[in-house]
Amino acid sequence: MELDESNRPSSSDEDAHTPGQFVLEAPAKRTATGNDIPNGGLHAWMQVLGAFFLVFNSWGLVNSFGAYQTYYETALLASSTSSAISWIGTVQAFLLIIVGVVSGPFYDRGYIRTLIVLGTIMTVFGMMMTSLASRYWEIFLAQGLCVGLGLGCLYVPSVAIVSTYFSTKRALAVGLTSAGGSLSGILYPIIFRRLQPSLGFGWATRIIAFIVLATQLISLTILRARTIPNEPRALLEPAAFKEAPFALFTLGMFFFLTGLYAPYFYVPVYAERIIGTSPDFAFYLLAIINAGSFVGRVLPPLIAHRLGPYNTLLPCVFITGIIGFAWMSVHSLAGIVVFSIFYGFFSGAVLALPPTVIVALSPDVRFAGTRIGMAFGAAGFGVLVGNPIVGAIVDIPRGKFAGAQAFAAAMMMAGSILLLGSRILRLRSHKDRMM
Repeated sequence: MELDESNRPSSSDEDAHTPGQFVLEAPAKRTATGNDIPNGGLHAWMQVLGAFFLVFNSWGLVNSFGAYQTYYETALLASSTSSAISWIGTVQAFLLIIVGVVSGPFYDRGYIRTLIVLGTIMTVFGMMMTSLASRYWEIFLAQGLCVGLGLGCLYVPSVAIVSTYFSTKRALAVGLTSAGGSLSGILYPIIFRRLQPSLGFGWATRIIAFIVLATQLISLTILRARTIPNEPRALLEPAAFKEAPFALFTLGMFFFLTGLYAPYFYVPVYAERIIGTSPDFAFYLLAIINAGSFVGRVLPPLIAHRLGPYNTLLPCVFITGIIGFAWMSVHSLAGIVVFSIFYGFFSGAVLALPPTVIVALSPDVRFAGTRIGMAFGAAGFGVLVGNPIVGAIVDIPRGKFAGAQAFAAAMMMAGSILLLGSRILRLRSHKDRMM
């Protein structure tokens, strides 16, 4: 990375920042030129590959937890409740999001390699410790806390770096990067299911940890930050929540995320216990959901390039909520497969589009990263509490899932209504119909 000393900020520039923001000061006063975005070329597309593997191992492990949820409920942690077991996966997902609020500013100051190394070590170590664990608290500490903290270090670089290398092709690049989480969500459950019966839980988990390590080394080798900002990035911008469209969007995402991950965690259990599918097929349903999500993370962002991110997001959130209610009427093998495909597609779109919407809602794009961190940090509490509530409602021994399904779908529909309200308020103030 070539540094341009002529762009070194003056002392007055260094001290200037927006009032009401908490700022992380740069450890080294340096900057890199941000002009002439490559928008293609071998080096730029290699960054997409490196970021792809970061998402592959961050959201990918979260999307794969349903395989562990089913195994824990039926074998290793059979004495624990569904709600208690789901806390392992939801804490992992919550930490992935909330740690980004802190790791984001460190990325902006040029610590991308430090974040990748730290995240890789914690993720691999956590998975290795999980492979040795046999009690609930051991698995919670290893797979929930340790892996979750590691994933939080990996997530922000995966989101941030690609946008600095692309402009007109940004939607395609971001979509391809985001698809990494769905691809590993297909592969990791299959790997776990195929290896666990023959090699045991420990070695199946350790092999996944080795795959994480190998793919993370690729990211560490090829990823390079193209720019380092001239000024410190704000950790928080509390005044943003006084803007009604942004506040409603954040609240809407909180409700939506409260229900969104219920099928990712519970479809395998539902298929096996309620529909009566084989354990093998129940595991593969998680791969089917993530296959749909793979397409959903790539195609809608391309449509958003023409229609606008918010105009694309709104139909996807409403359709996801409707499909959530439709889950209550699924009682056949064909029905659960169709449900998994369509739910995966539209939920994948919902997970891919919000960062672009938040950028459009930001009056100053220099602080869009701060707002993304704030919005996802607040909305992430929905991920934290959603599945444990679903698990508490589910009554597996009696085969009662309807209450949990209705709760998840209702939360998603409530979130959809709030997101629509955010869009209407934005239209009234800015008239940006192509947003």
